[in-house]
Amino acid sequence: MDRFENIPEIALDWHEAGKGAVLATVVETWGSAPRRVGGQLVINGDGEIQGSVSGGCVEGAVVVEALETLETGETRVLEYGISDGDAFAVGLACGGTIRVMVEPIGAAMPVEMLRELVAARANRRAVAYCVHPTTGERSLSYDGHADRFRMDRSGFAEDGETFIAIHNPPLRMVVVGAVHIAQALVPMARIAGFDPIIIDPRESFGSSARFPGETILDDWPDAALENIGCDGRTALVLLTHDPKLDDPALEFALRSDVFYIGALGSTRTHAKRVDRLMQKGFTPDDIASIAAPVGLNIGSATPAEIAVSVLAQMIQSLRQGT
Repeated sequence: MDRFENIPEIALDWHEAGKGAVLATVVETWGSAPRRVGGQLVINGDGEIQGSVSGGCVEGAVVVEALETLETGETRVLEYGISDGDAFAVGLACGGTIRVMVEPIGAAMPVEMLRELVAARANRRAVAYCVHPTTGERSLSYDGHADRFRMDRSGFAEDGETFIAIHNPPLRMVVVGAVHIAQALVPMARIAGFDPIIIDPRESFGSSARFPGETILDDWPDAALENIGCDGRTALVLLTHDPKLDDPALEFALRSDVFYIGALGSTRTHAKRVDRLMQKGFTPDDIASIAAPVGLNIGSATPAEIAVSVLAQMIQSLRQGT
């Protein structure tokens, strides 16, 4: 799920405020559908909406169906696409096809289940919402979906009938070194769906004037990372060039589950870094997980261009496991 779309939370708030709420979830796509499987839209009884299932193409049609389910209490699976006679009317003339599951809260999806889902998300606990649209059987699962959690991939189970919606913790990017590159990287990463955290014990670097509105920790990196906790939804980017700051963070990260470690520095700088880590007992395989020099090789020259290359490499690692 996209970090900035707190759709389950909004659905729960609307339901508990007495407005009624219906969750609409993309369960299958073909062709040029604009939203990935798992994308969500929530609708209340007043017709207010948050989120998206198609980037605007079929939302109007889905809202009509959703409001009807508030009356009937049924789960519906809707299909829109070029093969449908109404395709042009709902805006998918480009050839994409999507299926959308519509679930009224309370009548279809139990409120207690939604509360548990929201609590898991708040506690950064990965959870799978499993639903059989035909039978109405629903459950939350915390185990048995390792590959889906790792790849953040919602979709139908092997039976072809049970839909599994993956709710992963929000993505985080921890940057060690509040330098010029970080000033470009942090807002880019936020737009891409990451929660940035900046670590730098040097007050002149890690200031709110340089990073307005951002979380800045003026602690030593290893201590800060220990307090933050690094899980499989965390990326670490080291930008200081200073072994006193970078090395403790690297040693902590290499023993954690972070999905990405990137370190700024030339090939010569990294070779020295490798020697230091080897002396600390890390293996060549451990060290090979560090992206260094950091970022994709796209010929970046300016701090902003380097930031683009770093963000692209982070996303590549997240989505392709590289």
